[in-house]
Amino acid sequence: MEPVTIGIWGIVCLILVLFLFNMPVGFAMAIVGFVGFSLVVSPEAALTSVSTEMWRIFSSYGLAVIPFFIFMGNICFQAGVSERIYRTAHSWFGHVRGGIAMATVMACAGFASICGSNAATAATMSSVALPEMKRLGYDKALSSGCVASGATLGVVIPPSVVLIVIGLYTGESIGRLFFAAVIPGILLSLLLMATVWLVCFFRPEWGPAGPKTTFGEKMRSLPGS
Repeated sequence: MEPVTIGIWGIVCLILVLFLFNMPVGFAMAIVGFVGFSLVVSPEAALTSVSTEMWRIFSSYGLAVIPFFIFMGNICFQAGVSERIYRTAHSWFGHVRGGIAMATVMACAGFASICGSNAATAATMSSVALPEMKRLGYDKALSSGCVASGATLGVVIPPSVVLIVIGLYTGESIGRLFFAAVIPGILLSLLLMATVWLVCFFRPEWGPAGPKTTFGEKMRSLPGS
């Protein structure tokens, strides 16, 4: 059988079967690659390739920062940092229409700047923000859309895992990439908040205003106060 035919059958058939059994994408792709390499070359070569590639990836100095960033995000979540960020944004923006949704976007940007992972940001902020927006009667589409879109800010806002990978594979300075992404990340956050405000301006029932807070409560909600 030709290598191209083996690849097509592996992608179309085997990987879809593995997906039907709810196997994670990474493991499914690894199994398909191993089986395909074994059929094209030999099982011994496939085993050797697996061991050498695993060692090369796990011993990479540059890629080692990625699990540490995600681990740091887990620590911050367990310590309640994500809730503190959300409460601060809630205090400052929650009294306007769509303010809780804008606070969610702001909190997503803040948490993304800690862990650098979209998935971790989405999982964390959905557990913090969605119950509050549901309690205040926010539209479900707006609530979930704010969390989903706000979590993607982690791609741009440093420390971004994507920027780290780009820097490693292009030879560009990761520090310079981080520095260059600060302003675009802030602009994207502001534009996303403006979009939420416009949606709630034309559809007020989607984002009712939350309770007002005094200036003292706003200041006490700031980190370190």
